Amino acid sequence: MISAIRKTVSKSPSVREMVPYCWTPVQVRERGPKHYTEYKSVNFAVHCLRYRLIKGWQVGDSLRGMKVGVTKYVRSAWKNPKQSMEPRHRTGRMAEWRHQPVFQRIDKPTRIDAARRVGYRAKQGVVICRTRVRRGGLRKGVVNMKRKPSKAGVTKITMAKSIQRIAEERVSRRYPNLRVLNSYWVGEDGKNKFFEVILLDPNHPVVKADSQWSWITENHQKGRAMRGMTSAGKRGRGLYNKGKGAEKLRPSLNANKNRGK
Repeated sequence: MISAIRKTVSKSPSVREMVPYCWTPVQVRERGPKHYTEYKSVNFAVHCLRYRLIKGWQVGDSLRGMKVGVTKYVRSAWKNPKQSMEPRHRTGRMAEWRHQPVFQRIDKPTRIDAARRVGYRAKQGVVICRTRVRRGGLRKGVVNMKRKPSKAGVTKITMAKSIQRIAEERVSRRYPNLRVLNSYWVGEDGKNKFFEVILLDPNHPVVKADSQWSWITENHQKGRAMRGMTSAGKRGRGLYNKGKGAEKLRPSLNANKNRGK
């Protein structure tokens, strides 16, 4: 496995630039005994795989023979992208996404760990769309009537739903023949937040025949994002809260005259 990664790193200068602080197998072999060399070599391999997966590349033969789950390292790296990613790569990615259309269909998920956690599988009938939504509260115009500036109702006005739910709703309107499964965060800059939304085609024979996805073909699953039936929607409605303090959340906020929030 180490030899395969060494060949990959030697052919890819960008990977060598991203892991300058790691020991190379040759350097370690000159500095210590055999067990020390193997330990550092595996550490070097893990760092290489972590940075390659963050960039969204195909790992290929480098994963064969690994005893440690790579998804664990990918998930831990995405918990703090600013420390795990190289700054020029992260800012360059945001600049590229800003110049793309608001709704950009992609072939593969950027975060494979998050996509699989919310139900993604690489099968036919699955569509992934990356979208961006402006950050911050609502944009409201100034009322040209006499009042105190603090009572104008322009600043500090936020919606009761998250930006992730707004992204899901916009993607649902963009693709009316598809149904939103779930979504996940992939990045943000000073102006926008970027999300990738997983959509399923309810009329696709593969989706209909799949025992884990066939439920989404039912008629009552239409408009899932609009009715808060996705994971982000349930979180915004408070349905993940139980026990004390959650008495007014079920069956819905509207049924309890919106007294649950």
